[in-house]
Amino acid sequence: MKTLIEFKEVVKEYTRGEKTFYALNHASFQIGEGEMVVILGPSGAGKSTLLNLLGGMDNASGGQILFDGADLTTYSDDALTDYRARNVGVVFQFYNLIPTLTAYENVALMKDIEEDTLDPAEALRAVGLEQQMHQFPSQMSGGEQQRTSIARALAKNPRLLLCDEPTGALDTDTGREVLALLQQMSREKKKTVVMVTHNSMFAEIATKVIRVKNGRIASVTENKEPKDANEVNW
Repeated sequence: MKTLIEFKEVVKEYTRGEKTFYALNHASFQIGEGEMVVILGPSGAGKSTLLNLLGGMDNASGGQILFDGADLTTYSDDALTDYRARNVGVVFQFYNLIPTLTAYENVALMKDIEEDTLDPAEALRAVGLEQQMHQFPSQMSGGEQQRTSIARALAKNPRLLLCDEPTGALDTDTGREVLALLQQMSREKKKTVVMVTHNSMFAEIATKVIRVKNGRIASVTENKEPKDANEVNW
């Protein structure tokens, strides 16, 4: 499997008065292209910092972050903007849909960021929403809204799909459907999916699990036989 992402001794530090706080402390790991990776850890462990660095939404204080061999830590702000636009799709816990736009129109907004995008209808079909594409968010269930946000991320046809607690606002059954969709994106569409969560049950569906504690990588483990998302109970 080709390595898509590599963290090499990555540090993210903040200074508060005379004290230095390490949000990430010499983190090292690799992620292969097409893997489904779960980043686990309690609140404040460094998960969101790691996700922001992966997405080019924050800058490291030290170390190297390699994406397909290129070091993101050397990029200018303009280069990072281009990296995000071309390579990264992001799915949040709360759907961040514009309420006055239909599902189709919310997804079509991606053309304002990157010209080379999927047709909005194609992206919505990919997440099973061909019948809801002309509905407004208020007419959709929570699961359908989250599927719309995933379609919006997929519309950029990104190589890397970052998910920040994507089932946090959903009930168990709907959350399982969203996990199954993300797993499908990895297995069938060969997208690299990285999901941040505090729910250890989600480790069962990942090909790789990265555990974070107090800003450090506590462990990196691989699942030889990940479970299907519809088998997970939580």
